[in-house]
Amino acid sequence: MRGVQFLEPLFEFSGACAGCGETPYLKLLSQLFGDRAQIANATGCSSIYGGNLPVTPWTKNQEGRGPAWSNSLFEDNAEFGLGFRLAADKHLELAKTLAQGLRDKLGAALVDEILSAPQVQESEIRAQRARVAELIRRLEALAEDPMAKDLLSVVDHLVRRSIWIVGGDGWAYDIGYGGLDHVLASARDVNVLVLDTEVYSNTGGQASKATPLGAIAKFAAAGKRVARKDLALQAIAYGNIYVAQVAMGANLQQTLLAFREAEAYSGPSIILAYCHCIAHGIDMRLGLHQQDLAVACGYWPLFRYNPAMRAIGENPFRLDSLRPTIRFRDYAYNELRYKALSQLRPHEAEELLTMAQAGVDEKYRTYEEMAGWAPSRFHPAPGAA
Repeated sequence: MRGVQFLEPLFEFSGACAGCGETPYLKLLSQLFGDRAQIANATGCSSIYGGNLPVTPWTKNQEGRGPAWSNSLFEDNAEFGLGFRLAADKHLELAKTLAQGLRDKLGAALVDEILSAPQVQESEIRAQRARVAELIRRLEALAEDPMAKDLLSVVDHLVRRSIWIVGGDGWAYDIGYGGLDHVLASARDVNVLVLDTEVYSNTGGQASKATPLGAIAKFAAAGKRVARKDLALQAIAYGNIYVAQVAMGANLQQTLLAFREAEAYSGPSIILAYCHCIAHGIDMRLGLHQQDLAVACGYWPLFRYNPAMRAIGENPFRLDSLRPTIRFRDYAYNELRYKALSQLRPHEAEELLTMAQAGVDEKYRTYEEMAGWAPSRFHPAPGAA
């Protein structure tokens, strides 16, 4: 993780609340993939600090490359991002067809190398950029050829695009969930980043389906009485989706691995990122420590589900966090959203806390069991043996 900090961030500054838990993940995304990223951003906090024109934190590097960012609505952001993927794929198809048609004029060796080159690691991406730069030089020498002009208009698509669909839990768990599920089930190569604050942060702190059992929020003033939706398990059930749950404050390296694996995976991926929030009622200076406690008590286990591991006979599910070392209470009662109920309705707060602890224990047992399964126990990805 330390080495990543030498990479230029193309998310230049945070215009969010001081200590926001969302912006570090976007900075990391921009450092790793920003020079070839297309980002569809759902309405919410990230769309406000990400597109507060005329000032925007998204920028370009010295080569003039940077993220292409646009905002869409709660209800259709996933479909909006899928449109990015479909358009990029069509442009790539056109570029390949034109390159094949000009193969003899451009040089068969160069064209064949470009069309067959792997583009998974960053070193491979850089090598492809060098080849495309040479291709552009040769195309400019064919300026009068109509096919050459057409290829010049789409030649940049020969370098693999990184498509990201970004939003909060209000979008992913609630209003935009139907669209998100549709996009994940499409098997297209898109990456989803859920900035999970467990509440509608931007609109005043209303409860979402990500709000945990026992926490106070608007529309759950007496404490939420049902457990949060497990979006990760729902995605894992498809079998062909890369799924990760991360918390930067608990394990920086695991967060980095999840981002790199998700982007490299040829298919849909979703990363659920724990984001501390001012709406939790915490000292925001200690936000990363609170993330660490969320993992230490077992409430937010860290894991990666990588369907590609099945191809080498490995269990695709990796549980990256240890068994709980503290009780849920030790995490929860650092936050006003839990602690306030104990002052207003102590008996009910204690009942909800007991239920929450039981839920944490059972959920961790489920994940621990999955980590010990044979690969054949998981629903196979389409086409898997």
